[in-house]
Amino acid sequence: MKRSDHFDGQKFHNLRDVAARPLSDVPRMMTERGTPWPAQVPVVPQQPGALGDATAVITFIGHATFLIQTQTGNILTDPIYSDVAGPLNLAGPRRSRAPGVRFEDLPPISTVLLSHNHYDHCDIRTLRRIRKRFNPLLITPIGNARMARKAGIKKVEELDWWETTTTAPWPVTLTPAQHFSARTPFDRNRALWSGFMIQVNQRRIYFAGDSGYGGFFREIRHRLGPIDLAMLPIGAYEPRWFMHPIHMNPAEAVQAHLDLESPRSVGMHFGTFRMTIEGIDAPLVAFDEARRQHGVSPEHFNTLDFGGSIRVD
Repeated sequence: MKRSDHFDGQKFHNLRDVAARPLSDVPRMMTERGTPWPAQVPVVPQQPGALGDATAVITFIGHATFLIQTQTGNILTDPIYSDVAGPLNLAGPRRSRAPGVRFEDLPPISTVLLSHNHYDHCDIRTLRRIRKRFNPLLITPIGNARMARKAGIKKVEELDWWETTTTAPWPVTLTPAQHFSARTPFDRNRALWSGFMIQVNQRRIYFAGDSGYGGFFREIRHRLGPIDLAMLPIGAYEPRWFMHPIHMNPAEAVQAHLDLESPRSVGMHFGTFRMTIEGIDAPLVAFDEARRQHGVSPEHFNTLDFGGSIRVD
């Protein structure tokens, strides 16, 4: 791959050289007292919303996993159905809320969008289940195909930021995000991270992946056109001194919604795995306050129930 504004010839980096905190800061972060989470919060799994004559129906499964149903195929984003997000599904954050749609109730999946290689977004066990049942195409940023093939997925397309797939039923364009990648202490930033813009008929659906806040949200809107629905992370943001470069807090997510000029946005990346020190309900409380301060109504930016759906007509 050629050098670019986000690749130095060996490793990827964020625009404006915004860097995640070094590994040496993790012990300090781990000493900060956090709010305990309940071991389990009841979730009543739902059937995916009926597509009918809609252009798309988006169903929130949990964390950053959405089912996007369209007339020409169904998409899963960053799928994780495992109970533990970590190496071998043994060490790492445990799931506090069950998936809002059972794996057995998923409709046929033609495409998986994989934003980056962190364990809570790239779960090998789930990818193996998806491959065995659906054999989908997987679209991912550069450097992640090897991980997908480890899960047995044969149809993989790697893209760079601003590139558009040539193999999916719809145009899917990779968009910048502000994050980092790593599966071990030795492979940091060897693979790229991204969001995705999906164009279904004349509608544009944006999935932000995992990201801190940056000016690229405005660029996405101006470069790729009007957005009909955006999915934006609102959780896993404390302590700010550590998380600010890589995870938006609710106020920044609301600002990203405004930058994108999206008429409707949906929050994600909250209430599923305890990734950071804020309480399980803290993102929703802060989200309500951020919307009030920015004059954004729930009609324009809200969260879905686990298993809840929204139509794009």
